[in-house]
Amino acid sequence: MSDSVLVLNAGSSSIKFGLFDIAPAEPKLQCRGLLDEQEKVPRIVMSDASGRQLFERRRPSGTSEDNGLFSDVFAWIEDYLAGGKLAAVGHRIVHGGRAFYRPVVITGQAIAALEALTPLAPLHQPRCLAPVRAVQSLRPQLTQIACFDTAFHHGLAPPASRFAIPRHFEERGIRRYGFHGLSFEYVASQLAAIAPQWADKRVVVAHLGNGASLCALQKGNSVDTTMGLTPLDGLVMGTRCGTIDPGVLLYLLQEERMSVDDVQHLLYEGSGLLGVSGLSADMRALLASQKPEAREAVDLFTFRVAAEVAVMANTLAGLDGLVFTGGIGEHAADIRQRVCDRLSWLGVSIDTAANAQGEQRIAAKGSPVDVLVIPTNEEVSIARHCRSLLRTGR
Repeated sequence: MSDSVLVLNAGSSSIKFGLFDIAPAEPKLQCRGLLDEQEKVPRIVMSDASGRQLFERRRPSGTSEDNGLFSDVFAWIEDYLAGGKLAAVGHRIVHGGRAFYRPVVITGQAIAALEALTPLAPLHQPRCLAPVRAVQSLRPQLTQIACFDTAFHHGLAPPASRFAIPRHFEERGIRRYGFHGLSFEYVASQLAAIAPQWADKRVVVAHLGNGASLCALQKGNSVDTTMGLTPLDGLVMGTRCGTIDPGVLLYLLQEERMSVDDVQHLLYEGSGLLGVSGLSADMRALLASQKPEAREAVDLFTFRVAAEVAVMANTLAGLDGLVFTGGIGEHAADIRQRVCDRLSWLGVSIDTAANAQGEQRIAAKGSPVDVLVIPTNEEVSIARHCRSLLRTGR
């Protein structure tokens, strides 16, 4: 068997796995898995590329073996490969700051530098680095590679990259970085294959999920995005507030006497769809609810998405294409319809039937703006980077 790469994509309460054969020109998925820690008894499930379950293991949390489930994963994968080589483990790391703008082999020095970026992504960065440490403990000789969500936006330039604060802060790295870059990178590559005529078009990609952001693409490159220094900025998200008047934060600190930690928790974990609805951060639950608070949360979400698409169109000096991706973008036809209805003045018009049926191209006939739905795959982006780094050192 040929070399394989294990990709780990750490989320807030689960870790997605993908095992890829990197011998072909395009990494080929061998099997995928999920380590779910939301359940009372954490479990790992592995399935083949068609979805057929291959392996399941549960392990009570707090067992004496700290890396118990990871140990189970490696034992199963090494048996599955049957003599084939696991060449590396690739990780999605949310924030790369100024120093990390391309994939790197992880060293102790790199871990320390990435740990120092935790204040810029306090919920995400520790979660991304935990599997790195687990693998390091279990397989210390195994190459680990970090791939960064901020890297795709590295080319952002003023004015899109700049905050209106004293320049010396920017010189210290306080600027707009952008996130969801591995997703946007994958969608850009799919666009090149699906719709090569879009190569020179003005395109906005909407990654809509529990975390959500937009990216303005020009010739496949990011020229603007809605997230900034942290993954807190921009659109309304599941539990994150998105763009907010800085005066609100001053008021909470000064008048409400909230601590910095309490404000951080409020903005990251108690706001967004959950905060506005008071019901749920899950868009499916809100769409199914008849409560006015749920409808208002959904309305605010679509209002903000449409408003920020217009901002991206301003950066691009027009709009030729709109792409929906992410859990909500790919599966919530009602949300796509509402967003596009708000953008009709910009020339966006969709075919209601095609949208409801989940077709790839959902633009109405004659719409000046083409509209597509493209499933994202961050794991493939990571596998591609790992393959390239292992083969060429870049």
